[in-house]
Amino acid sequence: METIQDYSAYAKVQQLIEWRRYKEALKEAQQLIKQEPEDPDVFALIANIYLLMDENDKALHWSNEALRREPEQRLAWYVRVCVYYAADKDRAFDEAVQEALRIDPYESHYYYLQANMFNKKGKLKQAKAALLQALEIHPEVPLYLAVLSYTEALLIHFEESVRLERIALEHNMESSEVYFFLGLASGQRGDYKLKETYMRNAVRLEPDNKQYQEEFLDALQHNELLFKIILWPVKFLRKLKHWQVLIAWIVAMLFLRPLLILFIVLYVLSYWVTKATVHVKVFGWGRRRV
Repeated sequence: METIQDYSAYAKVQQLIEWRRYKEALKEAQQLIKQEPEDPDVFALIANIYLLMDENDKALHWSNEALRREPEQRLAWYVRVCVYYAADKDRAFDEAVQEALRIDPYESHYYYLQANMFNKKGKLKQAKAALLQALEIHPEVPLYLAVLSYTEALLIHFEESVRLERIALEHNMESSEVYFFLGLASGQRGDYKLKETYMRNAVRLEPDNKQYQEEFLDALQHNELLFKIILWPVKFLRKLKHWQVLIAWIVAMLFLRPLLILFIVLYVLSYWVTKATVHVKVFGWGRRRV
């Protein structure tokens, strides 16, 4: 950015992005690059617009062009990290996020993305550590608190999970993502009624999100009386540590095998019966969106 006009044009693009008028922002940015064909900031800006438009291949291309001109362009690295995260390219994401953190160690979103990756891999302690780093930078971000609540629930730290849930709700400004992760945390704690409430809110705010829809239906299924009865013993298992669950299963296989087999059969039957029941209640006899 070399002139006042350039700064003004750049600011106009940023404003259009904030208004989510991405196509208009892209047109303005493309005009700007004609004036500054070698400016890495403009290339990175276009990359970010494509990222927001979910056109990840184009986003990666333009971020690479920005980094070719300026290897430490922060926004370009941010786009690259987000693209690899969205594509589930673990190795590329790990390499990109390490370099991005070297350049911009105070970008809390990187720690949030790392935490989600760690949770997917079952590396719960690493996920918690990453979230604590994110919260050290921005202590009251409800999304980070919600994901940490979910992580604590996975670690069977239910009281801490509930405490974080309360704080997240105090700061939440109707975010579908926050409701989604709080719903996952509630489900992990075995509170499917609360999960249903959170997932209903997530679907209300983002009705086309298939993952939100699936988790909402899962909560409805778990709240069916038949499924509650069958899963009643699972409530106790949730409070046990992994090694305790393993011992319980070994004991059941050795001494209570007929009952265990009966439980599995009843579980399978109840699963499909309640799944069908929920489907009919929500969609009727056809397949429609939630």
